[in-house]
Amino acid sequence: MVDRLKDKTALVFGAGSVGEGWGNGKAAAVAYSREGAKVACVDIALEAAEATARVIRDEGDQAIACAADVTSLADVEAAVAATMSAFGRIDILHNNVGINAPGGPVEASEESWDKVMDVNAKSVFLACKAVLPIMEEQGGGAIVNISSLAAIRWTGYPYISYYASKAAVNNFTRALAVQYAPKNIRANCILPGVMDTPHIYQQISGYYKSTDEMVAARNEIPPMKRMGTGWDIAMAAVFLASDEAQYITGVELCVDGGLHCTVV
Repeated sequence: MVDRLKDKTALVFGAGSVGEGWGNGKAAAVAYSREGAKVACVDIALEAAEATARVIRDEGDQAIACAADVTSLADVEAAVAATMSAFGRIDILHNNVGINAPGGPVEASEESWDKVMDVNAKSVFLACKAVLPIMEEQGGGAIVNISSLAAIRWTGYPYISYYASKAAVNNFTRALAVQYAPKNIRANCILPGVMDTPHIYQQISGYYKSTDEMVAARNEIPPMKRMGTGWDIAMAAVFLASDEAQYITGVELCVDGGLHCTVV
């Protein structure tokens, strides 16, 4: 399908990619564009945001790039203002920024706990704080928060702050969905499972002897016997942001090849 998001504007936080290939945020930004949306691509690294925006513009569509630290309200508000200046509205807010840090409750440092909670959970709060008044004035909107299967189960890696922060994103989204449903603003979560994106080659590969071992091991985890891709997340995001999902809010959509159905 095409033009499911025609005349809409999407603001994507975490639209860059940490390496070659397609991360969840980069794929989502391009997928929104291919369905007709104008896209504001935001990343902490301006060059990463610009790379995604360039893909969109090279395909003949409209995009801007902004740099922002999502733990800073001033930065978030500046990105929102730039989006409004360029496109005049925000119909879709996509919160994709996330990090992890190794360690259980004993091993993790207080500093790493605070950083992960700020980047993963506080960022969603700040983005919604800045965008919700605009959506309310417009008469509606759709928010897509990228959580993780780690929000609801052990996933095999000792990232205590990551588990806690993503669980916070889930419940934040539920509360947001209920509070803003009467205002025609929908909020949903996507819970990726084991994904094959640039992120894993930087932050997970250290748990394995080699990259090949990591890829082989992760492909064995889901019932489908393969990792997902950034495009799997992007297609789910397009659906949740579109009018096809107009009666869907407060859901946690697992995009995980069936992994959430299995016993750990």
